[in-house]
Amino acid sequence: MNWFMNIVRPKIQKTTPKEIANNMWVKCPNCNQMLFSKELKKSLYVCTSCGHHLRLYVDKRLKMLFDDENYTLIDLPVLADDPIKFKDSQKYTDRLKANRKSSENQDALKIATGQIGGVDCVVAVMDFSFMGGSMGTVVGEGIVKAADLALKKKIPFITVASSGGARMQEGILSLMQMARTVAAVNMLKEKGIPFISVLADPTTGGVSASFAMLGDINIAETGSLIGFAGQRVIEQTIRETLPENFQRAEYLKEHGMVDIVVDRPNLKEELAKILKILTNKNKAIVQD
Repeated sequence: MNWFMNIVRPKIQKTTPKEIANNMWVKCPNCNQMLFSKELKKSLYVCTSCGHHLRLYVDKRLKMLFDDENYTLIDLPVLADDPIKFKDSQKYTDRLKANRKSSENQDALKIATGQIGGVDCVVAVMDFSFMGGSMGTVVGEGIVKAADLALKKKIPFITVASSGGARMQEGILSLMQMARTVAAVNMLKEKGIPFISVLADPTTGGVSASFAMLGDINIAETGSLIGFAGQRVIEQTIRETLPENFQRAEYLKEHGMVDIVVDRPNLKEELAKILKILTNKNKAIVQD
C-alpha cells in the first residue's frame, strides 16, 4: 500500500461490522466522525470521538470475552431449514442460504466454552448480521443446548443478545422459543447455577421478552437499544411523546430493568469480577 492510500481518505461506503476490517476508514453512524479502522479495532469498535458502540461481529465478540481469545465452539442443533414452507418476496430457504454465505455462520447464534477471568463458563452469542439476529428454532434450541451444557458441567451460563426478536419466517414455532428459552434458564436458577445476560445493541422483540431479561445479573453495553416494541409504535399506541433516551441502556438502569451499564472495553473485566463472586472464587474481603 503506497503513501497516497495511507494519507487520502477513500470515498465512504456503507459497511457491515464484518466489512470494517476491509476498509481503511469507517464513518461513525452516531457522530459521522471518520475513524481509522486500525484504531477502531484497538478500541473494540467503540468510536474514539463520541463513544458510540458499533455493532460487533460475533467472532470478534467471542475473542474479546474469553481469556487469551481461547475457546471451543459447540455445534448448533441441526433442524429443518423451512418448517412451515414460508415465502414472501423470496423463499425462506433462499434467505438462509444468502445469510449463511454472507455471514459464514450457520444461524444467528454461536455457542462456545472456555474461561473468563479463570472461571469456566458457557457463552451463547447472537449474531445480528444474520437476519437481524432473529430467534428461530435453531437459535432457541441452541440456547437450550447451551443451558443444558452449563447444567451438566455446573458452570455459569452467559448469553450476549443482539436481536430484532422472533423470526417471522418460522411463525408460531419461532414464538415457542420464548417459552423454551425461559424454561432453560429457569432450570439453571433452580440448581443455583449463575446465569448472566449481556444486552448489546439492539435487544428487542421476543428475545428481550424472554431469556435476555432474566439474568441473575443483567449487563447492558453503553447506549444499547433495549425494549420490546419500537418507540414509534409505542408513541402511536399511547399517543404520547416518550422520554429522552427511552429504551436506552442508561434509561433502563435508572428504572431498575438493568443492573449494570458498561463500556465494551470494560465488559470482560466486569464479567470476570461477577463470575468470581457468583462462583465463590473471589477471596477478597468486601467491607461496608
